[in-house]
Amino acid sequence: MLHTARLTIEPLTLDDAPFIQALLNDPDFITQIADRGIRDEAAARRYLEEGPLASYREHGFGLWAVRPRGGGAAIGICGLLQRETLADVDIGYALLPQARGKGFAREAAEAVLHYARETLGLTRLVAIVAPGNAPSRALLEGLGFRHERLVQLTPEAENLCLYGWKASEPVA
Repeated sequence: MLHTARLTIEPLTLDDAPFIQALLNDPDFITQIADRGIRDEAAARRYLEEGPLASYREHGFGLWAVRPRGGGAAIGICGLLQRETLADVDIGYALLPQARGKGFAREAAEAVLHYARETLGLTRLVAIVAPGNAPSRALLEGLGFRHERLVQLTPEAENLCLYGWKASEPVA
């Protein structure tokens, strides 16, 4: 569990299935990240079991719930992913519409970067973002990530911008 001034970042559980269903069906999530095809709570539970919960067991990290400090419903996710298609650990984040534009994504990402560097000893992270997602690209650049190249996670996928960050570079 990570804490910031305004947030608690903690592992997702199966009880978070309704939140995951809402987040993954947000039109901006579908447009900017992907349509995961999660249309009901049962599918959200499978997503949690096969995604974040499996990652916790296999890697010791994954996507975590972002909640207001002091309790309350999740407002987003932020965490670390080990994708088969990327050599480095990837930071990812997404917030519900009502939580955007308040600095929560940056606050959560800073905490996750600190955890990755100080606790996990990671010296490099990457992030992938749709080329047209200007707010996310600006957030990454503000955190000290630098655009490196375009990548495709699968042969049929659209190009994504790959950003890289090194622990020797301070968070902006």
